[in-house]
Amino acid sequence: MRGVRLRMMGRSHALSGWCAGLAVAPLLGLTSVAEVVPFAAATAGYALVPDLDHPGASASRLLGPVTRLVSGAVRAFSGVLYKLTKGPRDEESTGKHRHATHTLVAAILLGMLAASLGGRGKWAVLGVAVTGLVLAADALGDWIVLAVLAAAGWSVVGTALPGTSTTDAVHAAVQSGLSQIGGWIGVAVGLGMFVHCLGDSLTRSGCPWLWPLPIRGETWYELRLPRPLRFSTDSWVERLVVAPLLFVAGVLLLPGAFQAVERLFDATSIWLAGQ
Repeated sequence: MRGVRLRMMGRSHALSGWCAGLAVAPLLGLTSVAEVVPFAAATAGYALVPDLDHPGASASRLLGPVTRLVSGAVRAFSGVLYKLTKGPRDEESTGKHRHATHTLVAAILLGMLAASLGGRGKWAVLGVAVTGLVLAADALGDWIVLAVLAAAGWSVVGTALPGTSTTDAVHAAVQSGLSQIGGWIGVAVGLGMFVHCLGDSLTRSGCPWLWPLPIRGETWYELRLPRPLRFSTDSWVERLVVAPLLFVAGVLLLPGAFQAVERLFDATSIWLAGQ
């Protein structure tokens, strides 16, 4: 049952990352489908990274023994950090799950690390981006991979000039795409991780993402919604309200989606008026 709960929350985290990526992309100057979709996909994937501190999370199981080893190291570090920094009123806890990786500090540091890797060459950029895409596909399904590939194909068409061979067009699109990704990959990593923290703050357990800011004698103070608005992981609220709303938002936030809905509404109104 625990595995089911983690799986469901993972899907919600990935969807929230996808939505956040679509919403933030225009602020970074990314406006076309070819630019927005890869950014949103990476954000969706990195919205799962904080749960590396749980052995049952999809991120911890993704690559078998490799990610299990990473998960173990993350949990050990988080436990040590909790013991060293907990305040006088922090609860007795192992400090492993929902601690070190579930903080704004972690999101900023990992985002900065990804940004620095982005400046080290195209293979580093590609590695970080593909990792996010694989994580997203594991939680949301292969459709997200198809969406990125379709966006890449659109990019090839857009960069192809008259008289340019297909090989040259693909090469130009890849080089342009990698250059653009290097400019935003750090934001995608940090944003995805922070959105995960916000999502956990909606649940009953809360999330200490303001660490190490002391609040009421706690440096690991769990931020939560007011009690009547909190819900449990994999509860009916998440399955029937949160996840469907995120899915709808994830469609409507796509470039041109609102305009398409508006045209469909106008066409339907005209058709009904003619009946």
